[in-house]
Amino acid sequence: MTLNFVATGAAPQAIGPYSQGVIAGGLVYTAGQVALDPATGVFHAGGIAEQTERVLANLRAVLDSAGSSLGRVVKTTVYLTDMADFGAMNEAYARAFGDHRPARSTIAVAALPRGAKVEIDVVAEVG
Repeated sequence: MTLNFVATGAAPQAIGPYSQGVIAGGLVYTAGQVALDPATGVFHAGGIAEQTERVLANLRAVLDSAGSSLGRVVKTTVYLTDMADFGAMNEAYARAFGDHRPARSTIAVAALPRGAKVEIDVVAEVG
């Protein structure tokens, strides 16, 4: 199987030994994104809605670079440090995806990089 690695300056650079995304078997698998500004590398420390919007913008950039889009996402995984934030995250998520409804898992975690409140990764079709 051939692997193609996704790298774009329109999304934050990886902060560890991983790729922004990997294309394999007609799908792109993204790394989890947190609310880092791709231009400055500064963490967007707003509330959960603002962080979710930044995360989804970062994912959109990775998907665009891979030849995909939010409309081609088949699965998302959302990590939250506080399940009390679920409603506000869900509203921002729904605005980004519109009528598209990929499968989704939401997981409560103890902590995320950079003190993030939310991290999301996706699997989407390419080509």
